[in-house]
Amino acid sequence: MSSPTGPALDSTLGSPLQAGGLGVRYDRRSVIDDLDVVVPAGSFTVIIGPNACGKSTLLRALAGLLPAASGAVLLDGRDITSYSARDTARRLGLLPQGAVSPEGITVAELVARGRYAHQRLLRQWSAADEAAVTDALRVTNVADLATRPVDELSGGQRQRVWIAMVLAQQTPLILLDEPTTYLDIAHQIEVLNLLHDLNGHGRTIVAVLHDLNQAARYASNIIAMHDGRIVATGPPRTTITTDLVAEVFGLANVVISDPLTGTPLVVPTDTRRPHPVASGG
Repeated sequence: MSSPTGPALDSTLGSPLQAGGLGVRYDRRSVIDDLDVVVPAGSFTVIIGPNACGKSTLLRALAGLLPAASGAVLLDGRDITSYSARDTARRLGLLPQGAVSPEGITVAELVARGRYAHQRLLRQWSAADEAAVTDALRVTNVADLATRPVDELSGGQRQRVWIAMVLAQQTPLILLDEPTTYLDIAHQIEVLNLLHDLNGHGRTIVAVLHDLNQAARYASNIIAMHDGRIVATGPPRTTITTDLVAEVFGLANVVISDPLTGTPLVVPTDTRRPHPVASGG
């Protein structure tokens, strides 16, 4: 298993987002402590780990939504707390887990809310705002749904609409907390393909995912967590190993090469099978 060396917080690294000695607490309970994180520019970084290991807490802290009890988060080389909320939203787009839209709001209206960071008292809706919303609707393939109420859409459609809203912010950095949760497998792949394409066009993506094989296939950089610690970072081929999966998830497994992509493929080795169903006679 690989282990991070814990790079010092360094504004000269060229990373759009990093943390040094980061600690976050809920009340008096430490959830994550003394974490060093560097998100490589232009990467598709995926945070993996078992439930309640601190994945979402880390993502929210990196987005500036949770205050650091210790250490600091740098966004574009500056302490994230030095930015106003509006300035942060021009640099970083966040899709939280379980986002809920106002009742009755249409797709176009929700996506337009992604432009709030660009509004000013003396600069209201502009041609640039309209173009950003139109492009976000097009890229996410929801332009034909623009007049539909969001609460009438399927889960996969709604997730694309939320991503469109984040895209309308026109930030180079996008953070997503479990963007495939509650979606069927076809819609999961649809969303991941969209994020892959966005990454290919220059966006830096950071996402929390549960599915190890999806993480291995789509990520260029993995952050593996366990009990509030980072236990491995780096490309999937060096981080997603049999030993790491056994240690972090407690799962007996073998890791083989995906026959289509060559990326790591985790195969559980529990040999139990379902009982055969008796046939009628």
